[in-house]
Amino acid sequence: MLAVLQTEGPLWWIGFLTFVLAMLAVDLLVFNRKAHEVKIREALLWSAVWIALALAFAGLIYITPDLGPTKTMEYLAGWVLEKALSVDNLFIFVLIFAMFKVPAKYQHKMLFWGVLGALIMRAGFILAGTALVNQFKWLLYIFGAFLVFTGIKLLLQGEKEPEPHKNIVFRMIRKMLPVYEGDHEGKFFKRVNGKFHVTQLFIVLILIELTDVIFAVDSIPAVLVVSQDPFIVFTSNVFAILGLRALYFALAGIMGLFQYLKYGLGVVLSFIGVKMILPPVAAWLWPETYTDTNPFHIDIRVSLGVIFGVLGVSIAASLLFPKKVEPLPAPGELPPVPPTFENESQGASKPE
Repeated sequence: MLAVLQTEGPLWWIGFLTFVLAMLAVDLLVFNRKAHEVKIREALLWSAVWIALALAFAGLIYITPDLGPTKTMEYLAGWVLEKALSVDNLFIFVLIFAMFKVPAKYQHKMLFWGVLGALIMRAGFILAGTALVNQFKWLLYIFGAFLVFTGIKLLLQGEKEPEPHKNIVFRMIRKMLPVYEGDHEGKFFKRVNGKFHVTQLFIVLILIELTDVIFAVDSIPAVLVVSQDPFIVFTSNVFAILGLRALYFALAGIMGLFQYLKYGLGVVLSFIGVKMILPPVAAWLWPETYTDTNPFHIDIRVSLGVIFGVLGVSIAASLLFPKKVEPLPAPGELPPVPPTFENESQGASKPE
């Protein structure tokens, strides 16, 4: 594992992590010291900031002699792929916030702590994944097959929406811990009559973290197919995830317009999976054609072009041929709570 961390040298890792922690501190302690509703203008500004930082980091990779153009292309492909796959997270965040009636002024706080937890968990996933892949190359072929399966599943599911209130973790927390349903005042825990309670914000945080874990199972193997360099995979993931909060507030009200994006993601995941399993399958079917030069290898520039092209076409198709669908609620809007949620609220503590 230590060898994996030293891929680009410890100074790269220390410098990058220091920068990330500094940016998070500025975000929390300066710009969002007080709870407030994030307006569309502020969200777009922060989205532009994170995109600019991600592209500036790509430029830094490009001019570094030990990294260069190839690593830059891998980083950009991983960043775009993770950014695109994160859109599904935004759909579920909207549903979770709406279901628990989280006020708009607390949603940034929830996403901040959710992203911080996501970075820690993804670091573990990536370091473990790259270490295993470097030791057992055949794992990439399993990842590839898994991505093809996931892509086909996305294509077949179509417009089926997730139902967070049926999540097993949600049910378990409500059965195992006393839940305070009064005014949480933006806190995760409450003490009522000397007894410890979790608030509904705590359940929301757990569901957000679980959502990221579930999507990381799909997205990290996809990025590992593009690059097996842990530093490239981690940094592309971090920049994509850090911009996710701002992207949520910028797009939450209009995500229903991009109804074909899921199909585009399905095609992209299937393509990346095929890219990974094509060489060994081709070597087995046509051993006389397969050589050390690997003629069935798909260049990273082609991969990046396919990712951009498919996602661009799916977004354009959504705008040109819109379906008559109701858009998801904006961050400040709250639909009725699903009946299932109300039926499961027995035993939860209510304010006196």
